Amino acid sequence: MTGTGIDIRPVAGALGAEIEGVDLSRPLPDGEFGTIRRALLDHQVIFFRDQNLSPRGLRDFAARFGPCNRYPFLAGIDDCPEVIEIVKEPGDSVNFGGLWHSDTTYLPRPPLATLLHALEVPPYGGDTLFASARLAFESLSEAMRTALGGVRALSSAGRRYGATGRPPGGEDLVLEAWHPVLRTHPETGRKAIFVNGAHTTRFEGWTEAESRPWIDHLCERVVRPEFTCRFRWRPGSLAVWDNRCTQHFALNDYHGFRRRMHRCTVEGDEPR
Repeated sequence: MTGTGIDIRPVAGALGAEIEGVDLSRPLPDGEFGTIRRALLDHQVIFFRDQNLSPRGLRDFAARFGPCNRYPFLAGIDDCPEVIEIVKEPGDSVNFGGLWHSDTTYLPRPPLATLLHALEVPPYGGDTLFASARLAFESLSEAMRTALGGVRALSSAGRRYGATGRPPGGEDLVLEAWHPVLRTHPETGRKAIFVNGAHTTRFEGWTEAESRPWIDHLCERVVRPEFTCRFRWRPGSLAVWDNRCTQHFALNDYHGFRRRMHRCTVEGDEPR
């Protein structure tokens, strides 16, 4: 229990904490929000239950962390374009985010954080897994840290969204960005592995064939079971994860049921 009356309870040894004693639909005093932001930095992903948030309420809470940005491949809600609705219908076979990844790393400034709010959930299944890329980095040998220090990797939307990786209406825009393989967190100063299987294609100056074994090794290391936690959704649940040091995976194990979520992202900085 903190001095603000907010209760923070870790959910796993690697990362993740559930926060109780706060109503995010009301304006938060600076002290309460500071406690929440500190918890995100400490635990990398934080969870809230029973939050009644409109799209604007979700956006307004997200904006406490920084300016909100817009997802390039889906239109936002009409009166709140920073928030997108993610729906998997009972007859759909593919879900949104069904692989290990960091969000939109093909942007020059990937999100600082992502917020996901559950509106409708299946009676079972549909959990989300989270992994600590920070702990994965700390498990690397000194030799590998040295070998990868200063190396950059290309992150491309084309790896996930087709050969062009162009957003709707962006015929002349290919979403790609170079980022360090080992990223330093701008607030904590701790390093993390910053490549992911959804978007990372190759190392700078290397071919894809040369890069792939290294990228695959790093991606597999991030998602070792001892570096992960698992969250089971209920209506009103909210997850906030630090995109600078985590990866996540939305499980697709609830065929025949509907799942509806609202998502908002906070603009980050240029990875260094």
